[in-house]
Amino acid sequence: MFKRFLDHVDSIIARDPAARNRVEVILCYPGLHAVVMHRWAHALWTQGLMTLGRWVSQLARALTGIEIHPSAMIGERLFIDHGMGIVIGSTAVVGDDVTLYQGVTLGGTSLERGVKRHPTLGNNVIVGAGAHILGPITVNDGARVGANAVVLHDVPAGISMIGVPARPVQDAAPAPREFLAYGTPCSEAADPMACMVATLTDQVRVLSERLKLLEQAQTTVAVSRDRLPDAAE
Repeated sequence: MFKRFLDHVDSIIARDPAARNRVEVILCYPGLHAVVMHRWAHALWTQGLMTLGRWVSQLARALTGIEIHPSAMIGERLFIDHGMGIVIGSTAVVGDDVTLYQGVTLGGTSLERGVKRHPTLGNNVIVGAGAHILGPITVNDGARVGANAVVLHDVPAGISMIGVPARPVQDAAPAPREFLAYGTPCSEAADPMACMVATLTDQVRVLSERLKLLEQAQTTVAVSRDRLPDAAE
């Protein structure tokens, strides 16, 4: 167990240039504290002590700003960098060597009990700051989700996703790639501004589609009202 803990600490040092040594990581990294406390909460939950497990998870939330439901399944060497505002739902599954940045949500889109409602992240996935991955979808091994992206569908292995809703920006690359801070693929592009413009274009397209649906509904209502006198005659 102690070796497992040190492996976790060393993996954080490997992914964070600001981490100087093991002592600093153990004392000063809330992401590590949140994962350790989740291990305790999850053990209590699986032993049937659900209320106590939930209390431990809420204590971790108060101390670290990171909320992980005690029934969530967390793999090895999860690195939560900065961490504040992270939410991991009850049926979420997180693989090994995953990196999450601040403000990430692994959320559910259904109110149905007893079913899987939250995402599954494969191994070596990177999720950038403010990203939201919603529903019982799968983000496969080595995928990257850029900052502030909203992912609503399965993501193939090795794909980078950006935008709202998220879209792929490159072909699948099953071979392991170098670590990418914040999971933001814009740094790989020839023109980073093009990534920003593409994201804004996606948002405008979504808003335009919603506006069109509202206009169609309004037109339908107006036509129905015009026909009411004819029906009365």
